Amino acid sequence: MDLDCFIIHLARATERAAQVAATQAALPLRCHVLPAVDGQSMSAAEARAYQPGLLAPPYPFDLRASEVATFHSHRAAWRRIVDGALPAALIIEDDLEIDTDVFLPALDLACTHMRGGDFVRFPIKPREDAGTQIAHRGAVRLGCHDAVALGMVAQLVTLKAAQRLLDATERFDRPVDTFLQMTWVHGVRILTAWPTGIEEVSARLGGSLIQRKEGALQKLRREVLRPIYRRRIAAMARKHPNG
Repeated sequence: MDLDCFIIHLARATERAAQVAATQAALPLRCHVLPAVDGQSMSAAEARAYQPGLLAPPYPFDLRASEVATFHSHRAAWRRIVDGALPAALIIEDDLEIDTDVFLPALDLACTHMRGGDFVRFPIKPREDAGTQIAHRGAVRLGCHDAVALGMVAQLVTLKAAQRLLDATERFDRPVDTFLQMTWVHGVRILTAWPTGIEEVSARLGGSLIQRKEGALQKLRREVLRPIYRRRIAAMARKHPNG
């Protein structure tokens, strides 16, 4: 398969190095390890890119440094696509186990049917509501959904999509996957493939690198505000259909 793959990997997460190597060996792609931005050592400019309250509906929570760094890591991958003038590239995280017998047919279907400007998600769970089917082959389905689900474990990003996302995120106010839901802002068509054969295995690799320690009141506030925010995003998505 004539495709580049960028594996976002945090250098200090040494317990994930073996998984990265296994992923590189399993995928018949030109795999590159892309150093993740470290939330513990961001530059002042990187920290300033996070500016709460930019977009409506407002995101109701402050971002952790690790969430800001994750956004920058994905921007770095998009930048590699643009700077290399790559027609498209696969971007994946470093804590995945991939069943290539399932994933490669899904990737091939996406490569066959995506168009310039598309962003194709390969989630670990099917979370979208029923949408418009773009294509299918055997058990694999490629669809377009008005309400885009969360998660950034694996995605196929075209050159035009990467450029649009870079242009739209010089400043940002919410996590990267939450921003991707706002198709009316960035103008990128988001597709989803399923099944993907991808399993997230961070629990056996030292746990998640994005963690939040909260008190009881903070947890309660999050439980109250999260569904309100999700309803507002869903309402905007109905007004501005994806695709």
